[in-house]
Amino acid sequence: MAVSRWKAVGSTLLAAFLVGLVVLIAVLLIRTYTLPTAVRKWNRNESLITELAEKERKQLVEALKGAIRIPTVSFSEEEQNTTALREFGEYIQKVFPQVFSSSLIQHEVLGGYSHLFKVQGSDHNLLPYMLLAHIDVVPAPPESWEVPPFSGEERDGYIYGRGTLDDKNCVIGILQSLEFLLKRGHKPRRSFYIGLGHDEEISGHKGAQKIVEKLQSQGVKLAFVLDEGLAVLDGVIQGISQPVALVGTTEKGSVTLDLTVNRLPGHSSMPPSETSIGILAAAVSRLEQNMMPNMFGNGPEQDMFEHLSTKFDFPLNIIMANLWLFSPILSRILELSPSTNAIVRTTTALTIFKAGIKSNVIPPTATATVNFRLHPAQTVQEVLDIVQNTIKDERVELSVLNSFDPLPVSPNDMSLGYHILQRTIHDVFSGPPVAPGVCVGNTDSRHFVNLTNSIYRFSPVVLKKEDVDRIHGLNERISKEAIELLVQFYIQLIQNSDTDNIPPPHLDTHEL
Repeated sequence: MAVSRWKAVGSTLLAAFLVGLVVLIAVLLIRTYTLPTAVRKWNRNESLITELAEKERKQLVEALKGAIRIPTVSFSEEEQNTTALREFGEYIQKVFPQVFSSSLIQHEVLGGYSHLFKVQGSDHNLLPYMLLAHIDVVPAPPESWEVPPFSGEERDGYIYGRGTLDDKNCVIGILQSLEFLLKRGHKPRRSFYIGLGHDEEISGHKGAQKIVEKLQSQGVKLAFVLDEGLAVLDGVIQGISQPVALVGTTEKGSVTLDLTVNRLPGHSSMPPSETSIGILAAAVSRLEQNMMPNMFGNGPEQDMFEHLSTKFDFPLNIIMANLWLFSPILSRILELSPSTNAIVRTTTALTIFKAGIKSNVIPPTATATVNFRLHPAQTVQEVLDIVQNTIKDERVELSVLNSFDPLPVSPNDMSLGYHILQRTIHDVFSGPPVAPGVCVGNTDSRHFVNLTNSIYRFSPVVLKKEDVDRIHGLNERISKEAIELLVQFYIQLIQNSDTDNIPPPHLDTHEL
């Protein structure tokens, strides 16, 4: 009797489990294939792409080549190629005469080498917006480059050189689009600003910050800001076969620390049990071996995967559409690659190590510089507390060289700027899905948070997997087709921004 009763209970439990499993699978599938997404239908007759003439294409290519040949390198906050920065200012005046002579445009130089343009629109009731780019570039030692990095050489349909992807492509793209529009007699309805910073690669304190101070002194408020950032990614996101446009709605914060150990010097023939180098090496080793906590789901990165869930191949589409269940699994998968690990946590990078004065002298001082890029859900103080608790050695002194918290998350639902940007991406890049994302690097846009709550980071280029490492790396390049699309993007964006409303959303569902 007891055995029969237990068999009956077991059968009931098994049946309940199977029913529950079937219900769970049904819920997962229904959510995956009927998940609604908000879509706005624009009038396509208002979105005709401006075609470039052959002469204009050649002008554009030559304008970018000339810009690349000017080595506007930022080495550090104390060292920039100011001669090249000055030359660049003279260059753009020569190449874009309409921009610098139009009665619609006011231009001034700020911080010595940065440029601020105001393009006057006809409707003063519309809040202006701002386009940002930067004219400085990181150093490019010529070793291992296929061509000299400041040659602007053309090969097989590509223009090579430092700045072709970061960020002279956008500088030339913005100015060239405005030049072409002015020649066509276009007069914008909505006013806008263009800010070209000269020190983005080293902080933006003398460039973008000066632009912000100028605008604040005039009481300017902005509808939105568009800066460099994410892009149209083709084959970069595993599990998605089609190109996807990611728009940065926030960017990570940053903390740079010096860790210092001071000990008494001595002779190497009578070494102490621990030297300054050994103590410091152990400290930074603990930091590398104990990563910052996984924060997936606490920031906006989950929103990106949910927006793109229907674009993933099976079975990833089920995982992405049901992160309420699968987020712990996905977060662990993302940890496996450096590029995706940077999405889910604050990253720790040991970048400089200084110690020792002579091979037979016990060094008195050892210093390491560590850079942390903060996940949007963490603050500078929280990271400093974790660092202290991880090192757990009072002999290691911490000093903050610079820091700032992650940027606020800009809206992607009811924001005019986001939807104008989305519309323009669809117009120019043949309708790829658009999703919000997190910019793991930092841009000049972080200085503009007091002028608008809508800051977006998007570089209008298509990046394949092999292109990503070229940014700040070797053989940076852009195709002639890509730079043409980039100019068409800015032309279209300027025209699309003349609207004063956005269509109401309707829900698109993906039926089983």
